[in-house]
Amino acid sequence: VEAVHLIADGKAPRIPQPTEGATYEGIQKKENAEISWDQPAAALHNWIRGHDKVPGAWTRIDGQVVTFYGSSLLDASVPAGQELAIKGASRPGLVTKNGLVVFGNDGKMVLVRNLQFEDGKMIPASKYFSADETTALELTEEEKKMAEDIR
Repeated sequence: VEAVHLIADGKAPRIPQPTEGATYEGIQKKENAEISWDQPAAALHNWIRGHDKVPGAWTRIDGQVVTFYGSSLLDASVPAGQELAIKGASRPGLVTKNGLVVFGNDGKMVLVRNLQFEDGKMIPASKYFSADETTALELTEEEKKMAEDIR
């Protein structure tokens, strides 16, 4: 009550905050969001989740920067999947039907749902090995005529 009265009377003490460390700007830099793989799965999950969406937790896969989005802890048996070598990880990740499974140094698992490449392209992690496959769009005769009319 006394503090409220001091504020109301304009007599509350004013102590200026120090400016050192008064910003979160340093946390938001992409170079500060690289994933350190020598951690338990819970710490990896929190790191990925904490950097989701900006700036995005990232690592190197096949020489390129890949950003991870949408992680969750996975408490099950190791799923079947295709191995994916991740720089710095003690064990390769697994591309499964549900996403990319990565392992903490405690052997527990984290499931990552989406990946973004350096060129900005984002894919479901489960489609990592099929990301380069493109399917040609084939139009029916009616659709071709409609396309010409629109042109």
